[in-house]
Amino acid sequence: MASSSTVSDGPRRAARVRRHLPSSPWLFAAPGLLITGVFILYPFVSTLINAFTDRRTLIPGRFVGLANFRELLHDDMFWIGLRNSTLYVLGVVPALVLLPLLLALLVQKNIPGITFFRSAFYTPVVASIVVVGLIWVWLLDERGLVNALLEAIGVGRVGFLSDQWLLLLSAMAVTVWRGLGYYMIIYLAALANVPRELHEAAMVDGAGAVRRFLTVTVPAVRSTMVLVGALSSVSAFKVFSEVYLMAGPDGGPAGEDTTLVMLVQRTGTGLSGRVGYASAISVVVFAVTVVLMLLVLRADRKEEA
Repeated sequence: MASSSTVSDGPRRAARVRRHLPSSPWLFAAPGLLITGVFILYPFVSTLINAFTDRRTLIPGRFVGLANFRELLHDDMFWIGLRNSTLYVLGVVPALVLLPLLLALLVQKNIPGITFFRSAFYTPVVASIVVVGLIWVWLLDERGLVNALLEAIGVGRVGFLSDQWLLLLSAMAVTVWRGLGYYMIIYLAALANVPRELHEAAMVDGAGAVRRFLTVTVPAVRSTMVLVGALSSVSAFKVFSEVYLMAGPDGGPAGEDTTLVMLVQRTGTGLSGRVGYASAISVVVFAVTVVLMLLVLRADRKEEA
């Protein structure tokens, strides 16, 4: 009797399991979905709605349509921020696509002590951006180490942090320096999958190091280069910390080094912050980053074709 009872209970138990299975994946996904909804989807939707209102920090806004976006067209600081963010992309992205690849080729070889250099190149990635920014400010200050060395060799002091364009270039250099190690790791993973036979065949054909790099290495890691280009483009256009720390909250001399994200922070914070207007700028930043991603992907598809 016991065995027949067990046999008859089997189908019922299996039916109960099947009945509960469809909801089980959602239970596992619920924590991640909750975090995504609270910290990503809700802020995004809220920003999108606020962009069409005149909301301030302590004052609920009313719907104003496209007034904020029309104001952007006549805001000199918006155009300055757009110019600087665009120049940042043009100056940083090519360096972060090529230099980490060359660095990865250098540290790819298994020679004694190479682990130390890999760790050294990656150290700026894990270092605090605030600490890194302060160190570079001290180095590039008019009384800093770099100017002291330049003065010692007779060049004279250079206003790295007081000249509009030198300050922007200095911030770009810090961004490239911090990003080298991160993208180097990505390239190392890609280079590990490049068949060694391709290099050996190219060497047999008489190809030198430069030719092997152009005809073997670059085509093999082209998809990784597209990925690095997309990631660095978005990151460069949304730059904030480096410029903020080196130029100050006012954006350098007369605010000429202000980026779009700095303008969002300056406009939308404080007791009298214009949240609606800052949200409109944020929507523009989001739209431009999406366009950058699409341009990179389209260029990749054209090369494949």
